[in-house]
Amino acid sequence: MDGQKFISTKSDPPSFKKELKLFDSTMIVVGSMIGSGIFIVSADIARTVGSPGYLILVWVITGLVTVTAALSYGELAGMMPNAGGQYVYLREAYNPLIGFLYGWTMFLVIQTGTIAAVAVAFAKFTSVLIPWFSEKNILLSIAGLNISAAQMLAIGSIIILTYINLIGIRSGKLTQNIFTITKTLALIGLILLGILIGRNAESISANLRYFCEGTWTTIENGQILSIKNLSGSMIIAAIGVAMVGSLFSSIAFESITFIAGEVVNPKRNIPLSLIIGTGTVTILYILANVVYVLILPVRGMPEGATEIARGIQFAVSDRVGVAAAAEMFGVSAAAFMAVLIMISTFGCNNGLVLSGARVFFAMSKDKLFFKKVGTLNRHSVPGTALILQAVWASLLCLSGTYGDLLDYVVFAVLIFYILTIAGIFILRKKRPDAERSYKTFGYPVVPIIYLAIALAICIDLLIFKPTYTWPGMIIVLMGIPVYSLWKKFST
Repeated sequence: MDGQKFISTKSDPPSFKKELKLFDSTMIVVGSMIGSGIFIVSADIARTVGSPGYLILVWVITGLVTVTAALSYGELAGMMPNAGGQYVYLREAYNPLIGFLYGWTMFLVIQTGTIAAVAVAFAKFTSVLIPWFSEKNILLSIAGLNISAAQMLAIGSIIILTYINLIGIRSGKLTQNIFTITKTLALIGLILLGILIGRNAESISANLRYFCEGTWTTIENGQILSIKNLSGSMIIAAIGVAMVGSLFSSIAFESITFIAGEVVNPKRNIPLSLIIGTGTVTILYILANVVYVLILPVRGMPEGATEIARGIQFAVSDRVGVAAAAEMFGVSAAAFMAVLIMISTFGCNNGLVLSGARVFFAMSKDKLFFKKVGTLNRHSVPGTALILQAVWASLLCLSGTYGDLLDYVVFAVLIFYILTIAGIFILRKKRPDAERSYKTFGYPVVPIIYLAIALAICIDLLIFKPTYTWPGMIIVLMGIPVYSLWKKFST
């Protein structure tokens, strides 16, 4: 260089690598949404609404809510294509406290608790093939805490996925693409087989008799306590309560917004991936439930000796997908479904592990989390954030309380969705001249539809499922004094 030498005594710090194209981004949306829920939660929904018409309606409304949310998130993603996604949107629309409360709940329960729950689901279905991994196989007892083989496998899967993502975004996206393509094709195949050859005349006849005649069945310890006929406003109440399961099966679509710093042309690809991904999953979920009601009656009895006798309501361990496959292909189908759900949960958790750490990275950059969490490793990924996330998720696996915590935060998750989408209106006033590569389709009608439906569901849950609401709000509000302390000691 003409005799000039450039001498650097310190290498440039690593930065995020733009590795995720539209297809990769869509696979993260689809893969993070489809876990084990679609194969399980329809049992509880069927007990709450008691008819095939209402069962499918619950999934249709859930799909409408999810897609309208995705359409709205697209505007925010195009406007603020930064690592951290929803945390950044809340911070900018409101204030750092609201952003922190979201991030706090994400770390404490939402992301890590979901990772723990999905990991244990992976272990449970692995035990169908390898009984040694059963939850009943206690390997160790420490101070009254029983540690099972299932818990150890769950933690092992979290460690493996964390390692895959520690060595770079490329290995993380490859894992995501492989598992998402595999489980999506398998689910499509199951749907086609169910529609074409799995139809059961006895089940169809039974379902048509009470297609829109709802009942609310209450159970305790596997025994029916009461069955109430639904009419008038109770139909709306039951549908709202039933949506807890379907909504939780449909969250995590926003995961792609957390990884915006690694998406190629994020202003275009993130909104598109949100719309394509949520639309695809919504269609698959509705069709899967259509298949369930073509194969199994909705109503059944817990003591039933066959899949038909138990119905969707009382499928063994709520494994509706397994029951439907067993009815089509016999008992051997249980092994196939176990493998499918293992693939589904492993791929789902990869997306959750990959994306969640970026929220904690963004919080650290705002001095609202440990400083080290806001650094990238030599592979240009937030290594410390990934490790910390894995440690806490693993502890939740051991605690066995993650399931209760997840139930508690469904309400809180909805509140944060509502705040985020309401933020579109706020930001249009606060920043009218900001660049918006994508504007919410049907604004202001589409986001208003979402807000109306989501608020109605929240009110419904407050009235009919208080155990799902107040504990979740307490977890969120606990973050206020934590925020004050963090601000005090970080300055």
